[in-house]
Amino acid sequence: MHKLPVGVLGASGYAGRELLALVGRHPGLTLAFAAAHARRGERATVGGRPVTFEATEDAPLADAALVFSALPHGESAPWVTRAEAAGAKVVDLSADLRPGADGATGAVPYGLTEIARERVRDAQVVANPGCYATAVLLALAPLAQRGLIAPGEAITVNAASGVTGAGFTPRPDLLFAEVAEDFRAYALGNTHRHVREMQVVLAALGADADLIFTPHLLPVSRGILATITLALTAMPADVLAPWRAQYAGEPFIEISEDAPALRDVVRRNAMRLTARALAGTRRPTLQIVVAIDNLVKGAAGQAMQNANLLLGLDETLGLPA
Repeated sequence: MHKLPVGVLGASGYAGRELLALVGRHPGLTLAFAAAHARRGERATVGGRPVTFEATEDAPLADAALVFSALPHGESAPWVTRAEAAGAKVVDLSADLRPGADGATGAVPYGLTEIARERVRDAQVVANPGCYATAVLLALAPLAQRGLIAPGEAITVNAASGVTGAGFTPRPDLLFAEVAEDFRAYALGNTHRHVREMQVVLAALGADADLIFTPHLLPVSRGILATITLALTAMPADVLAPWRAQYAGEPFIEISEDAPALRDVVRRNAMRLTARALAGTRRPTLQIVVAIDNLVKGAAGQAMQNANLLLGLDETLGLPA
């Protein structure tokens, strides 16, 4: 297979290094550059392969058929514009171009791949969803699109993520001694940056409901486990039928009778989900449990799905199922 050159901006962060590993194993891609300004000139071994980081300003954007931008939020958008001007297609992993972001126009497809596959396929630039948003929106989309979410009610999401979800920048509160043998909530008051992203997309999918989102920090390196509780207009006779119908044949969506665990999805580009009707409630109420790897399906893996589509390749290429 002829290999297409791709580049990674922000290559030294957790998502960037995950991308480098995926590119290294991909049968149809080759690495054109790995840019990480703060670590320019340094060598690293990623996915068993040596990589030398170069300054972001020196990245040969025109040499890449596609550029992944894993730059920090607020810094990525200008580089997306530069890469596009250089002739490359772009998958942006930052929040800069996502729905609800300041300055986002909605013209850039939101790359929730299983929902937006056809828009992604014909795009030049794709905004890759946030990790929490990926888990929550893939779980809720089949209900929203079927009119099953009770209007005017609240969707309550409690989600816990491994510490890699906080990024690569050193922080005292993320030291091993601070997170080990502990479990805590953060971004209280519905203030997490993914909330607006999820609200806008849910409304576009047809839901008329409030979203109450509380993230938690797990003392593990990676993975997201989310529990979602919401009122329905009616309870399906087969509770899992909406997901089975919508995601039939999807290679990276797993519908299970049993509750998913992080060990089911870590280092895989998979979402695993189950749902139960709640007992003892006055109206039909559903509980959904969903698990993904925040660095794979929640970031680099989904970005690779979108890149495969942008480049006209099989969507599953190079991805750990």
